[in-house]
Amino acid sequence: MASLKELKGRINSVKSTQKITKAKQMVAAAKLRKAQAAAESARPYAARLAEVMGSLASKITVSANSPKLLAGTGSDQVHLLVVANSDKGLCGAFNSNIVRAARAKAKELEGQGKTVLFYLIGRKGRAVIKREFPTQIAHMFDTTGVREAGFNEAEQVADELVAMYEQGKFDIAHLFYAKFRSALVQEPTSQQIIPVPAPTGAAKGGDAVTEYEPEEEEILAALLPRYLKTQLFGALLENAASEQGASMTAMDNATRNAGDLINKLTIQYNRSRQAAITTELVEIIAGAEAL
Repeated sequence: MASLKELKGRINSVKSTQKITKAKQMVAAAKLRKAQAAAESARPYAARLAEVMGSLASKITVSANSPKLLAGTGSDQVHLLVVANSDKGLCGAFNSNIVRAARAKAKELEGQGKTVLFYLIGRKGRAVIKREFPTQIAHMFDTTGVREAGFNEAEQVADELVAMYEQGKFDIAHLFYAKFRSALVQEPTSQQIIPVPAPTGAAKGGDAVTEYEPEEEEILAALLPRYLKTQLFGALLENAASEQGASMTAMDNATRNAGDLINKLTIQYNRSRQAAITTELVEIIAGAEAL
């Protein structure tokens, strides 16, 4: 049984931890408002750009002469999984959920006889993927020196992916990130980013009477890299909001758990103290009666 001194030390230790988790929760809540606003502001732009891309793509016949980002390599053997994680922990299952989705996709592709490579963004989640797929890490993009990942980082990643694609290092690229729904819900999301997926039926008929100058293929050649950067930028913004939401929720749970533990330890401390006082009184009374 722990002594009174040990129990007092544990209570003080848990109280110190509770102060840290409470502070972290408040910081995450403050950052969440800004990150959520940025993610939600980027969604209409990305959606409208996707509609324009669909309208343009529907007006041309995809062939070997079409932009490679649209036409593809003609093969689907090598798949690159772009996994976007954060650089910091204390955010619950945020990173592990993204990694779990990427691992499931990798195993599914390998089961179909495909070759799988990884492009890792962020520090968290690397250890799990490197342990399970040690020889399949194509590149790791470091964001530890960046306070908030933004369009510059998305542009760098897009340029590297396009360079790898043009060098024939992969045929299809899939992006994995967490889409922000609320502070309690961050949805692991996967989408194909290279080659750009064919337009959906809703995107094809939006502006059938629009005429483009110059020709559609020329516009697409210039717009496809911008579209890729926009998708990556949106994913980074969604990840930032999801990370803060997950962090706020995790720290709130940790603060509550610390409070519950403090209450249990305090009850145990009081009982032990009362038992010690009772034992001392019995010894004093016994000694007095002996005299």
